[in-house]
Amino acid sequence: MSANNETLSRVLTVALGLCIVCSVVVSTAAVALKPQQEANKARDLKRNILMAGGLYDPERSVEEQFVTIQPRVVDIDTGLFVDDVDPALFDQRKSAKDPTQSRTLSGDEDSAKILRRENRAIVYLVNDEAGALDRIILPIRGYGLWSTLYGFVALESDANTIVGLGFYEHGETPGLGGEVDNPSWKAKWSGKLAYKNGDVAISVLKGAVNPAAADAQWQVDGLSGATLTTKGVHNLVQYWLGDDGFAPLLGNLRGGNA
Repeated sequence: MSANNETLSRVLTVALGLCIVCSVVVSTAAVALKPQQEANKARDLKRNILMAGGLYDPERSVEEQFVTIQPRVVDIDTGLFVDDVDPALFDQRKSAKDPTQSRTLSGDEDSAKILRRENRAIVYLVNDEAGALDRIILPIRGYGLWSTLYGFVALESDANTIVGLGFYEHGETPGLGGEVDNPSWKAKWSGKLAYKNGDVAISVLKGAVNPAAADAQWQVDGLSGATLTTKGVHNLVQYWLGDDGFAPLLGNLRGGNA
């Protein structure tokens, strides 16, 4: 009996030792790799910003291309830029969860189903070689069928013509709502118009756009078999281009008052 107890004790001691060693190795690896993981995450975000703006060249480094883009923090309600906040240090997602930096949306206000809207956001401006505004890239998000979709929509300098749209994070069903990642569907946004007579008019249909329709310029094909994701994309784009989103900023940019 004593020999058995001694054997069991040794087994437990070895197992405990292995657990401690493995825990130390895993923890050390996690800490050591975190900076690289954060750098990769930041690089991927920049790549998606470039892609939405129609600026991404896979043959060139993301960092090299991103120098043409100017991040700015904007007060969403006034549409005015905030110069006392460093965009590199501003965490928009965190601010959306902070009651002191965001506000709760009522049911009628919350068409994008985001629950809270941050007071400030990071937008991305692209100037041409002469220094004039060329493109405006805006962060957007909203709920689809299973998840919140996070992405960007880019507009030309007229703050109306859409350059592109893309999502970099979502959990929609592959082959259905997940088709928001399909390049052919994303290409359908290019050249569409966001506003008509001052109101948000861009619409994502349940079916296909009739090219001969009077409103075809303001319409995008829906996602086949993904009605709720289609509705979610429609709602979130309308929300963020509306008065509670970036309409004040876009109005200021059109008038040169931002």
